[in-house]
Amino acid sequence: MLEASNTTAELPAIPNKRYFTIGEVSELCGVKPHVLRYWEQEFPQLNPVKRRGNRRYYQRKDVLMIRQIRSLLYEQGFTIGGARQQLSSENAKEDAQQSQQIVRQLRVELEEVLLILRR
Repeated sequence: MLEASNTTAELPAIPNKRYFTIGEVSELCGVKPHVLRYWEQEFPQLNPVKRRGNRRYYQRKDVLMIRQIRSLLYEQGFTIGGARQQLSSENAKEDAQQSQQIVRQLRVELEEVLLILRR
């Protein structure tokens, strides 16, 4: 069984930076760089910016995604396929919630417009 070197609770805080190198992300997430490169192939949600010489630059959202993937694999015992499916279903739920919120907001705004028109 895969064993993580430290738990999520022991991971360092994410600094307030725009971009992180693969080495920095490796330290922030407790995962080796070659594992990060492998996860990029397995998880479509993980897509760092690539610049000159194919250097990877991760954003804060990428670091959070990596920590989530790490938790699913190392702490919760998911397989790669299971973790991929779990992330996809979570994204679908978030999208549905955002859509519902937009519809509610539009409805409120339309009701306000209707009140104005009735005056």
